[in-house]
Amino acid sequence: MIFEMQSIGVVQSPFSNKFGIPRQPELVPAAQTIIALNREFGAESVRGLAEFDYIWVQFVFHEALSQGWAQMVRPPRLGGKEKKGVFATRSPHRPNHMGLSLLRLVAVDDTARPIKLICGGSDLLNGTPVLDIKPYLPFVEAQPHAASGFVQGAPPKLNVIWQTDAFRLPENTRAIIEQCLAQDPRPAYQDLPERIYGMQVAGTEVKFRIENQKVFILKIDELN
Repeated sequence: MIFEMQSIGVVQSPFSNKFGIPRQPELVPAAQTIIALNREFGAESVRGLAEFDYIWVQFVFHEALSQGWAQMVRPPRLGGKEKKGVFATRSPHRPNHMGLSLLRLVAVDDTARPIKLICGGSDLLNGTPVLDIKPYLPFVEAQPHAASGFVQGAPPKLNVIWQTDAFRLPENTRAIIEQCLAQDPRPAYQDLPERIYGMQVAGTEVKFRIENQKVFILKIDELN
């Protein structure tokens, strides 16, 4: 069967590039996600939503559309060395390129259009099309003792060392950069201490390298 869907809104986030986006929103709590609904949606469409602490957000991996999909993918958690079935992973290279994210709902701004949902944490690319929003119900959806396959908890965080002047940066921008880099944004199969990586986040371009579980921030430029 073929279905046609339209986005109901768009994501505004600090991440303008796929490289470096956190694998889960709660890993970078300093980041903020804003979902701007299409102007056709009025205050009635979000009535009662502010009573919930978390929301499920269904979206499209829009930058992966042109790359197609595959039956088997290499999850980053396995170092890119082992394949798993696409439906056993959260890879963006899916048949319908749909994603699901659980975001902490901070506020609902329904005073003007577009209506905006302000959320804490982010694992979404800026400009991501949103397909649907649903409230999270912990009494039926939280399963803390469920088996999690090859994903056994969050990986250890790296120590972040600034080797450039960062005092000019806003405190929140600095926190977003540190929290992102502490998660080790590199592909799991890359471990070259001499390699310099670049990541765009929170209006900046960050140059860094990683060695012995430490992230060395070498340079930061503000993006226009």
